[in-house]
Amino acid sequence: MSRKSAVVIGHGMVGHRFVEALRARDESDDWSVTVLCEEPLPAYDRVGLSSYVGAWDPKELALAGNDYPDDALVDLRIGRRAATIDRESRKVTTDSGEVVAYDALVMATGSYPFVPPIPGHDRPECFVYRTLDDLDGIRKRADAAGPGAVGVVVGGGLLGLEAANALKLMGMTPHVVEFAPRLMPLQVDEGGGALLANLVTDLGLTVHTGVGTAGITEGPDGISVELSDGSVIEAALLVFSAGVRPQDQLARDAGLEVGERGGIITDLGCRTSDENIYAVGECAAVEGRCYGLVAPGYTTAEIVADRLLGGAAEFPGADLSTKLKLMGVDVASFGDAHAQTPGALEVVLSDAAKGTYAKLVVSDDAKTLLGGILVGDASAYASLRPLVGRELPGDPASLISPAGEKPGAGSLPDDAEVCSCNGVTKGSICGAIADGACDIAQVKSCTNAGTTCGGCLPTIKQLLASSGVVMSKALCEHFEQSRAELFEIVQATDTRTFSALISKYGKGSGCDICKPVVASILASTDSDHILHRNQAGLQDTNDHFLANIQKNGTYSVVPRMPGGECTPEQLIVIGEVARDFGLYTKVTGGQRIDLFGARVEQLPAIWKRLVDAGMESGQAYGKSLRTVKSCVGSTWCRYGVQDSVGMAVDLENRYRGLRSPHKIKFGVSGCARECAEARGKDVGVIATENGWNLYVGGNGGQSPKHAQLLAGGLDDETLVRYIDRYLMFYIRTADRLQRTAPWVDSLEGGLDHLKAVVCEDSLGIAADLEAAMAKHVLGYKDEWAGVLEDPEKLSRFVSFVNAPEEADPTVSFDDTGVRKVPVLMGMPKFAASTSE
Repeated sequence: MSRKSAVVIGHGMVGHRFVEALRARDESDDWSVTVLCEEPLPAYDRVGLSSYVGAWDPKELALAGNDYPDDALVDLRIGRRAATIDRESRKVTTDSGEVVAYDALVMATGSYPFVPPIPGHDRPECFVYRTLDDLDGIRKRADAAGPGAVGVVVGGGLLGLEAANALKLMGMTPHVVEFAPRLMPLQVDEGGGALLANLVTDLGLTVHTGVGTAGITEGPDGISVELSDGSVIEAALLVFSAGVRPQDQLARDAGLEVGERGGIITDLGCRTSDENIYAVGECAAVEGRCYGLVAPGYTTAEIVADRLLGGAAEFPGADLSTKLKLMGVDVASFGDAHAQTPGALEVVLSDAAKGTYAKLVVSDDAKTLLGGILVGDASAYASLRPLVGRELPGDPASLISPAGEKPGAGSLPDDAEVCSCNGVTKGSICGAIADGACDIAQVKSCTNAGTTCGGCLPTIKQLLASSGVVMSKALCEHFEQSRAELFEIVQATDTRTFSALISKYGKGSGCDICKPVVASILASTDSDHILHRNQAGLQDTNDHFLANIQKNGTYSVVPRMPGGECTPEQLIVIGEVARDFGLYTKVTGGQRIDLFGARVEQLPAIWKRLVDAGMESGQAYGKSLRTVKSCVGSTWCRYGVQDSVGMAVDLENRYRGLRSPHKIKFGVSGCARECAEARGKDVGVIATENGWNLYVGGNGGQSPKHAQLLAGGLDDETLVRYIDRYLMFYIRTADRLQRTAPWVDSLEGGLDHLKAVVCEDSLGIAADLEAAMAKHVLGYKDEWAGVLEDPEKLSRFVSFVNAPEEADPTVSFDDTGVRKVPVLMGMPKFAASTSE
């Protein structure tokens, strides 16, 4: 039997899901797939579009496996727009003239932003909020307008508020115009909308509800936006986010049946009026209805994959529940949120003082949950949404009351849908756990639950716990305690050696997991040199030699440059050292100079010359503070509103040498233009005219993440106090090698709990945390200088007997300009190097 051909028009999230589903299920390789992707990039997470702001790196939004690198049966064609469909000959012609034949055609063209026909809507200052290119255009205009410029968003729904948040992150002053009497009218009711408006207003948005946009004309700042009530907003730009329409023009041109209000008409099997053509996602009108959420889109993709392989799957209806965080504000809506069911009753708990609103919609006998709305605190969403249509486990009011008892995951029936994005039931998750999935990562892999929005992860954790799965907290086979517990033991007992700790609280002689962890804990609780006495034997290679091991067995040396500052004399010394020792120099991403190619026995001589020039260890080798990156701030920049350089220098000098579970990086930006990329750091500080905004829990690694706002409008003293608390709380409670981003996520209550601990001292430990940091600051000593002053420590820095006496590690370049790095033969194996 010859292989059949499927052609997919569109490569958004749903188109990609279809390709993945078909290829995963097609065990006999009966189908090959050609994907026509109109955008210049393959499928990316359009739901997370606002996270592109600040990072401006499309790779952060790329969906896993979106280029199908190892699948010869998928032909992905980027930048190819389908121009025509010849249904009779079953061929698609692209805008470049390519002709692709198909046995089955899948329309995944998505939707396009609706731009109301307002006079002036086509001005160059007007944008839509849909693609990465759209955001790049908005950013260019925002940069030209400068910090604080006004940006108007037309539309106060979900995407409108996301667009407003994006403008705020770009340093603009956002105004939101919504024709309905409240924000997010499709998701929340009047009470929830009123609270939401108050919350986002407090965060810097200006909200105009119950008014429309009458016209857009040229204005002093770019444009004048006239509203229907006669008021005018002077702005630099305007973003239309007034809803979307199905992208069905190609289907119309091909003569397919479309809905009265748009969308490609399909049956429950997602087949169009042409038996060889299917439609999925936002362009599909399943039995006449379009769905604008990713979850029903994924369902249609799975259905078509099943149908092409001989199945009979049908669209089961859609769960239109949503849970999101807008500008730090939780909003959730599920089931019959607006109480449209005859006889429905509403149970409402509104607490304006705490900024929370909760409503449950129940049946006329108050026994069955029909829907609900949560604003300000959506922590109950995961346990309530699966109960829609089912008998409530208790009094409705108690389920949303802070003092009430919340239903646990164990009370859900097996057919209750836990992950609405991917249609995964409690029974499927429990089945995966019974088959051996013993943590969230394995449950995700087995069931796909929790891989899209993540709103169901708390329920999955409960199911793991209730199934009797014991997730070991042991550090390793030698210690049953977690890192955090060992930290408390060391601190409480004043234990100062590894041998004493393991003899009393562990077993065996230790390993390469527990030894460096204990060494870090000892360094975090005392100011002894990292190579003090028997601590030296606990260190990994980098810490043992106070330098980064590189791939060829040599080491790199990184002197500290607080805030990126360096005197001319120090620069000269760095250059002379590089020249005299034949080292390769590289300016790092942390605003320092890295010297590569030093042998072990050369390190003390290199350090001495740097120390004599007034420099010290930059600790690029340690799990500790690396750098505090800074822009030039108000000292030089015309946009700067605070002295970011001075603050960066102060912070780096304060926290230098601070040992922690993983490396820590800071960034300090002098204005909202964010030139220091502070929101990509473990600690990010951004200047505003009202003080400093403090962001935490952002970093790189395998899963880059933006930092989240912990507190805003801080003076210098409060900023430092909060950072002290945050860092010491992290050092005390994080797991081994856990970076700050996953640590924040792992906290029970997440960022809200962290805010309570750091800003409100909810645990009553603020003074203790501050005292611990003060002890570190007073006890700090440069580790390079400590070696140079101690003959015993110096004796460690000798070459190995099988290493060459002379080796030239200098980086050279070939005729094409490619760097050549020699490998030093005979060098032993070491721990992997860590980078800036």
